[in-house]
Amino acid sequence: MGYFNLSEPTLRCKQTALDVQDLRGLWRIHWQIGNVQIFSALYTRIDQVFITWGLISILVFLTAQFFPVNWSIQAIVGSLLTAIGCYMTVILPWFWVRVEQLRWVIYTWVLLILAGIILTNLGIFIGWVQILPYLCPIWLGLSAIGYFCTALGLRSRAFILAGLIHLLGTTIVVYAEGWRFALTGLIIASTLFFLAELQWDMRLPMDSPVLTPEQQQFNQKQRHLRSSTFLAK
Repeated sequence: MGYFNLSEPTLRCKQTALDVQDLRGLWRIHWQIGNVQIFSALYTRIDQVFITWGLISILVFLTAQFFPVNWSIQAIVGSLLTAIGCYMTVILPWFWVRVEQLRWVIYTWVLLILAGIILTNLGIFIGWVQILPYLCPIWLGLSAIGYFCTALGLRSRAFILAGLIHLLGTTIVVYAEGWRFALTGLIIASTLFFLAELQWDMRLPMDSPVLTPEQQQFNQKQRHLRSSTFLAK
């Protein structure tokens, strides 16, 4: 069997027969007016992390692009938002990553983000002029590394694509004179929102020692249901 789970498409509509680890803290959103459905979606805690960082990215990079706020103030606010984002990244999906044995992926992302904020603050507060022109490629490059590490842990082609998009972005933003921050924020946030809305591929399910026998049996039933639904399509 290959490294990737080729029985699943790279990206598809979200599945509804979720495992125990996906049901923990699930957001169910259903907006309807009369008999007309306006919007319906499911967001796992992993999706919630994506949404959190998408919103933070929009706020930080669009502020830098369009609002004449002092750079020091932006750095302080960005650091605070990053600290909140890192906290949410660890707390929200902790049960999921324990079940999937992927805690190292979370640690990797936190370290990459902290490296990015440290470099950003060095450039702004200490005046490290060699860094300032390359803040956007740095953040895109760190994101690419994070996505490639996630792809390795999940055995996911979708996250490889996300990493390649960000890697390509490191080159593109260098030539986007005057629009680097807006383009960087767009690349980072749109990828995160996209991943939050769709079902991405990952390795075959595993029985985790974190789950009780009853929970493992429930997951097996859900996997069978997902497989039956997929084959019916």
